[in-house]
Amino acid sequence: MRVLVVEDETSLAEIVRSGLVDEGFAVDVEHSGVDGLWAATENPYDVIILDVMLPGMSGYEVCRQLRERDVWTPVLMLTAKDGEYDQVDALDLGADDYLTKPFSFLVLVARLRALVRRGAPVRPVVLVAGDLSVDPARRQVARGSTQIKVTAREFALLEFLMRHRGDVVSKRAIINNVWDANFDGDPNIVEVYVGYLRKKIDQPFGRTAIQTERGVGYRLAADGG
Repeated sequence: MRVLVVEDETSLAEIVRSGLVDEGFAVDVEHSGVDGLWAATENPYDVIILDVMLPGMSGYEVCRQLRERDVWTPVLMLTAKDGEYDQVDALDLGADDYLTKPFSFLVLVARLRALVRRGAPVRPVVLVAGDLSVDPARRQVARGSTQIKVTAREFALLEFLMRHRGDVVSKRAIINNVWDANFDGDPNIVEVYVGYLRKKIDQPFGRTAIQTERGVGYRLAADGG
């Protein structure tokens, strides 16, 4: 079982490397994001241990570029203690699991073996409605060949609508899935974000993909409008 460890703290990297070797893993170590990205794209690994804070290129960027290059090796990211946003960002960018520092070596080994058993994830399917496409893996939106920049919340809303394209979805369903079931703010926030999306994916292209079903909810046209 071959593991790549990308960690700039040399003492920690050596402890992890030595321990994994004792557990029967073959281990390569890199100490910067740039070198880690090169190693991960040039060599086959069963799993990658990737620190968030790295010189040259952050672990976030390494993970993002790996997925962008269709490298689907399972990634376990090492995040800051109590770094809630670190963990969310790691998973959003394509990491498969995370551990917070300091961590138990036994837990690390168990997580690695679980990831290897699971294998490399299947690349998420690009969602398409006419010439409108949403790529969940790369978090990209496009009309034909034109890339469209959206915020994280706009992307989440559009992805939800695309996964239910052709169907009417209620405002409550949108809030539960794009915000959360405990959201107690103004439900009209949905209308606000639908408006933001229309200005980006519809109006510049003369389309009406996102349709309002008054009193019911919204529908994204199956043909992309």
